Amino acid sequence: MDRWAELRDGSVLLEDAAVLVLNKPAGIAVVGERHDADLITLARDAGEWLRPVHRIDKETSGAVLLAKEQPVHAELTRQFSRRSVGKAYLAITRSCGLPERGRIELPLSVGRKNRVRVAAPRGSITFDPARSCWSVPPAEMRAGTRSYPASTTFAKVWEDERHTLLAVQPATGRRHQIRVHLAWIGHPIAGDPLFDKERAAGTAEAAGARMGLHSWWLAFDAPWVDGDRVRVEALPGDDFWAPLRGRLPSGAPTTVLERARLGSSGHCPGAGQAMRPAGPP
Repeated sequence: MDRWAELRDGSVLLEDAAVLVLNKPAGIAVVGERHDADLITLARDAGEWLRPVHRIDKETSGAVLLAKEQPVHAELTRQFSRRSVGKAYLAITRSCGLPERGRIELPLSVGRKNRVRVAAPRGSITFDPARSCWSVPPAEMRAGTRSYPASTTFAKVWEDERHTLLAVQPATGRRHQIRVHLAWIGHPIAGDPLFDKERAAGTAEAAGARMGLHSWWLAFDAPWVDGDRVRVEALPGDDFWAPLRGRLPSGAPTTVLERARLGSSGHCPGAGQAMRPAGPP
């Protein structure tokens, strides 16, 4: 069996004549990989022509929506542009102490080496506890730098003294948005090669760990099937849960995912109280 057939057979979440939704493993790009394989190239080399409707990072796992036909691709990209597509991620941060729910309103820009960053000095970021919102005053924006509005909401699902599990919903879809937003408020995603200092330092805990970000579910309109609203959920693999192994509550990850569903059903804010570990870490 070739690589595409093996990957495809093991990760199909939804398929019809118009679309294919895969539960992408971490470590393979959706498209545009120069020195390694990506999903679109693997499919093309196997004789299947697919069009990516959106992208998730190479280091991120989870739901990816691919179109089989150009008219369907055009319709779905319009939905993403209108922000009518529902989407949620699961994120494991190497931190604790976040509020039960929050909103991050930090504009993004592109800096040196094409790296995405917040379009203001880190020290200018303010937190409003009444709104659980991080933002920057307009006067602190970097002059002469093109910036892009970016908004992320989250609900805390579980935490202990070392990690926090979040249900995250990006209202905008900027490149690296969730990763940059969480890192710049002091809560980097575990295993993030750009922002996790533990991974950069090569500590034993971070060695070999993947990034703790997973594209969890997508919801979109499907006019090719009577206009039904389609919701597709991608369950995280064992590699996603590895940093929390042995510390999640009894019944996890099933129990934790149900908690996360409650958190993301109301656009994140409104999740109630986060779970605590069942016992000592």
